[in-house]
Amino acid sequence: MEYYDIAETWDRKAIARAQGIRLKNTVAQAIKSPHYSKVLGEAGLNADSIGSVDDIRKLPFTYKEDLRKAYPFGFISVPQQELVRLHASSGTTGSPVVICHTQDDLDTWADLMARCMHMVGIRKTDIFQNIAAYGLFTGGLGIHYGAERLGCLTIPAGTGNTRRQLMIIRDAKVTALHIIPSYALYLGNSLMDEGADPRSLPPRIALIGAEPHTEEVRQRIEYLLGLKAYNSYGLSEMNGPGVAFECLAQNGLHIWEDAYIPEIIDPESGEPVPDGEVGELVMTTLTRRGMPIIRYRTRDLTRFLPGECICGRAHRRMDRILGRVDDMFIIKGCNIYPMQVEHVLMSFPEVGENYLIILEHKDSMDNMRVQVEVRSEYFVEDMRALTALQRGIAGRLRDEIMVTPKVELVQQNSIPRTEGKAKRVEDRRKLVP
Repeated sequence: MEYYDIAETWDRKAIARAQGIRLKNTVAQAIKSPHYSKVLGEAGLNADSIGSVDDIRKLPFTYKEDLRKAYPFGFISVPQQELVRLHASSGTTGSPVVICHTQDDLDTWADLMARCMHMVGIRKTDIFQNIAAYGLFTGGLGIHYGAERLGCLTIPAGTGNTRRQLMIIRDAKVTALHIIPSYALYLGNSLMDEGADPRSLPPRIALIGAEPHTEEVRQRIEYLLGLKAYNSYGLSEMNGPGVAFECLAQNGLHIWEDAYIPEIIDPESGEPVPDGEVGELVMTTLTRRGMPIIRYRTRDLTRFLPGECICGRAHRRMDRILGRVDDMFIIKGCNIYPMQVEHVLMSFPEVGENYLIILEHKDSMDNMRVQVEVRSEYFVEDMRALTALQRGIAGRLRDEIMVTPKVELVQQNSIPRTEGKAKRVEDRRKLVP
């Protein structure tokens, strides 16, 4: 087995030993910030409170609202002149969330990202095209610096301009990509619309992430583009990409526990849930000096996968992101996540890549309508076939979510698309006075 660095070879004892030491150091560093000086001081906690990694549960949670209230520098743990990079969220629902890094923090982040890429078979001989937004968003520069650290010829293509993306892929003979799942499908379908074969493109590996997606979507990407697609997980508060990544086994994402402590808790009680049970992911940084974050409530839903991975790495595996605590909506008393709907839709070969869940309030009740694109070869004038497909989808959705939504079959490419993250839910109930 070929590894990028020694930490990938650690067993569970070595990981726990390193986490205990690094957690203690993280608390000692974090308490230098205005925010943690206050909250840890009020709780009577400091670095001496940490004897082992298990003591993490003594520490308070950190919420996105804490980061917003502390905007811009309330979480900084070093003199400002030591900081060399600032990233921020869009701040569309309040003050932005600002994350700052020292040069050492950036070096560690680049190494983690390079480790992820090396794990799935990318090497310095690869030509890597980064189809991600550059700027305050962490995905662009985070992936970019990891690819350069690995030694790849790195192309900062950015987002949009599909024709240019395809031209560069072909002309530069790009062998690996970073791309969000919905845009990967959009890219492939754009070629098919032109009568070209997407599988003729040179890339052999795609790194996909930034938006939740099902296994069925991953398989569609792999088949459409003729490559292997590996799921990634990251969030700005924990640096960005490079927090967790699939290995060649494609059976869960390894969380790099030398850099983070992951927990999965019940979103309501805050108590840990057993391995295999879905809950909210909570993360703590272990190697960041400029702005360490303790027990951050990500709001992302996943589960720890029990057992050992065939790749030999002992770093814990988590399942793909199943949705967000905030994404859940309630229809007729049933809790529903968009990923449940996608799982059903993508199991039908007749269904295209695009769909839209519409929530409405009619006749004093909340109702759910699902618009589903049907592939051109199946969207025929035989109404019996379309009616059977419509009923089949509605029945499978009922079995999955315990509610029977209204299913509308529409022509391929009729639902508005974007070159950014796909919009899957449109809640029109908010428009009702």
